[in-house]
Amino acid sequence: MKGNNRKDIKIGLKVMIVEKQNQRNGTLTEGIVQRILTNSQNHPHGIKVMLEDGTVGRVKEIEIKKAN
Repeated sequence: MKGNNRKDIKIGLKVMIVEKQNQRNGTLTEGIVQRILTNSQNHPHGIKVMLEDGTVGRVKEIEIKKAN
């Protein structure tokens, strides 16, 4: 799932983000959402979040949990 809508992103979710310095090459970083930094309901480049390790970037993918 893409990370363009704020309603889809919750604290504690595992996501893939792109950091500012990696926007050109598209390198993604995986982590757990600690804070949601974007106030608007959606953003075309992804909602900006802070991960538990302090990394800040825009959400490109949200990991979907599969039911067992």
